[in-house]
Amino acid sequence: MSVIPPRGFRLAGVHCGIKRNPAKEDLTLIVADAPAVAAGVYTQNLVFAAPVALDRQRTPSDSIRAILANSGNANACTGQRGLDDARRMTELAAQACDIKPEQVLVLSTGIIGEFLPLAKIEAGANSAAQRLDTDEAAFVAAARGITTTDKSHKMAARVIELSSGLVRISGMAKGAGMIGPRMATMLGILLTDAALAPDDAQQALSWAVDDSFNCISVEGHMSTNDTVLLLASGAASRSALQGADLAAFRQALLEVCTDLARAIPDDGEGASHLITIEVRGCATRADAHRIAKTIAESALVKTAIAGGDPNWGRIVSAAGYAGPQFDPAKVSLAINGHQLYRAGAPVPFDARTVSESIKSARETHVVLELAEGDAGIRFWTSDLTAEYLRINTEYHT
Repeated sequence: MSVIPPRGFRLAGVHCGIKRNPAKEDLTLIVADAPAVAAGVYTQNLVFAAPVALDRQRTPSDSIRAILANSGNANACTGQRGLDDARRMTELAAQACDIKPEQVLVLSTGIIGEFLPLAKIEAGANSAAQRLDTDEAAFVAAARGITTTDKSHKMAARVIELSSGLVRISGMAKGAGMIGPRMATMLGILLTDAALAPDDAQQALSWAVDDSFNCISVEGHMSTNDTVLLLASGAASRSALQGADLAAFRQALLEVCTDLARAIPDDGEGASHLITIEVRGCATRADAHRIAKTIAESALVKTAIAGGDPNWGRIVSAAGYAGPQFDPAKVSLAINGHQLYRAGAPVPFDARTVSESIKSARETHVVLELAEGDAGIRFWTSDLTAEYLRINTEYHT
């Protein structure tokens, strides 16, 4: 996918030495040409990283100029020194870009419990400031700079026509493991040249995240560092979006977030399948979310899909222990369009055909239908393979 920065932003991604491989970027710098509106959504884990603590205090805002992000070190569970180091990162970015430290947001991802190598980050920030650019190559380098165990960087974009003209939304994300709402070991950065009021930006981001990044899981482990930031330069219009224009922007933002969110479990550590779980006919959206999440995080469901086994009993039973109340006699289930279970009873199906539909495609689509109401949800997860175990047993030591 071709993604270029929206107007009003310059980006760079460099290798500063946090990662061992010199070919891999590990520091990303994004600079707004003028003070930008910023919004943020963060992990719900009680144990949260120093950058999360700092960014929470600074968003929403109408005066942010830069984001400095490092990968390979999470700066999490690092006590007062971690907080001091996060603030020092803002100072380093400010010095490199000739802005104020309080205008900088910071992101970190990687190993928990290790202190930041600030000398490397300082050198990297200065190098990145010299390489800032507005082309696609700069966006790609920045997207690569926030990855860890990802097999590839993740990008998405939309261009929409509003009454004031064209508006661009471009986003990047990282994440492959320790993924479990709300949110996951993931970072997301969304840039737009739309003009937004801070409260509108925060509401739009929170709404979009709820139906995208909060609807993914790899293994259900909630991280310490999850952050999604939205920066709006306002370069595409003179006044803040309102009415139909704001509604159109919100929809496009959701689409970008959804593209990025799906890409995370699709890149799940060791994954051979992206699994879409649709739960329909629930009394409330919260019920649908809880049932879908329970199914998505079942090791038995995930391993069945990995092996191409249409073991519908694992899916139905996971729904049954999820918590929400429903009538089991009215439950139906389909996998890849094949009906396996209807109105609380199995139906005849060709197991080989359904198995082949799973094995032969990267994506598997599960639809669970209840009869309790009109609410539903889409949720994405990955399967569970032996490669996941290898990656995570060797991740640190």
